Amino acid sequence: MRARTRSLWVSALVLSSVLAGSQDLPRARGASVTLEPPETISIERGRPGTVGLQFRVARGFHINSNRPRQEYLKKTELRLDPPQELAIAKIDYPEGQDQSFPFAADEKLNVYTGDFSIAVVVRPLKTVSPAKYPVHGVLKYQACDNAACYPPKELAVAFEVNVTKAQSGMTKPGAGN
Repeated sequence: MRARTRSLWVSALVLSSVLAGSQDLPRARGASVTLEPPETISIERGRPGTVGLQFRVARGFHINSNRPRQEYLKKTELRLDPPQELAIAKIDYPEGQDQSFPFAADEKLNVYTGDFSIAVVVRPLKTVSPAKYPVHGVLKYQACDNAACYPPKELAVAFEVNVTKAQSGMTKPGAGN
């Protein structure tokens, strides 16, 4: 009986250490890219403002940058659908990093790994009423690990822009100097 109990404990210990070690392995089915919840930003109507979107590529994965060096690679792309009261003036992607991988050792790929951010310049129309406006969209990407690339995915993206009235009482350039 004692030998059997010891055998069960050893088996449980081995199994738990295997399961703990497997948490460090890439998960093809899990989320390979996540978005940190963005803060609501305030922008004066008629003026541009920048929303910073913070993404994280899971450990063990990489995704192609927005400007991959090879035309056949799926680029990472943010697509937004703003309400008619807002204009997306610019989407600014970070530079990727050139890296080699075992599946293409002679070729450098331009990729994102770890944390990266995309800056979105938003401009409310001059005539828009002060209020909060939701912006929705998707981040299109293709995740790969050191052995394989997985089917392209879309990550839902959403943030709010709080449009405020233009501040009054601003001095004109050169006034009072």
